[in-house]
Amino acid sequence: MNQANQPIGIFDSGVGGVSVLAQAHALLPAEDFLYYGDNAYAPYGVRSHSQVMERVRWVAGHLLDQGAKALVIACNTATSVAAAELRAELDLPVIGMEPALKPASLCQNGGHILVLATPMTLALPKFAALMERYGQRAVPLPCAGLVEFVERDELDSDALHDHLAYLFGDWPQKPIDAVVLGCTHYIYLRRAIAAFFPATPLLDGNLGTARQLERLLAERNLLRAGHRQGTLTLETSGDAKIIIPLMQRMLHII
Repeated sequence: MNQANQPIGIFDSGVGGVSVLAQAHALLPAEDFLYYGDNAYAPYGVRSHSQVMERVRWVAGHLLDQGAKALVIACNTATSVAAAELRAELDLPVIGMEPALKPASLCQNGGHILVLATPMTLALPKFAALMERYGQRAVPLPCAGLVEFVERDELDSDALHDHLAYLFGDWPQKPIDAVVLGCTHYIYLRRAIAAFFPATPLLDGNLGTARQLERLLAERNLLRAGHRQGTLTLETSGDAKIIIPLMQRMLHII
């Protein structure tokens, strides 16, 4: 089989990475995509480094067994933990995520940049290096418990609003130049988060990740030729009867 005709593997701890899948599919419509949501182990952001590494290796191996020509780690936490090791071990493109702090820094106008992410993402050296380069007046805000609202398909509820109010405290009353959605799950909460920060840009790294995927595939002559419509295959380690329909809905609500 021509390697360019093999699928692209994308994975996340759960359904959040479907937002990356949707972006990548829009940019590269001729490509076939395999998506794996590790919902039985979500969220990664509250697990130990070794637990996340173990799961990433298993999921990556599963996608490679199905012929993936590239891997997209559609999870900021898993990228921080495992991307460097996978790149060192695998002879194929491995694309990761990082909070969109660089583009957010261009929005600065005397206020703060609020970086929403899982506690693990914010605690790892990769984020510390990003803060050192682009984090002037940036404030990391750990958002424990937020991923679970998305995994429960609870995108607009009183409980979600109350949890966001608890997480944000008095930040909505302070000058905020941009809010970084530093977890792919949070993209599905954009409307709820925006209600606390009206007229403030909410930035994520999905388009940058999709463009990096396109660049690396082009460099290795791995882009699929033609004008065909590529396929999307969805898998999960959780309850497929519940999660696959949820993923299918989320493909269309970005």
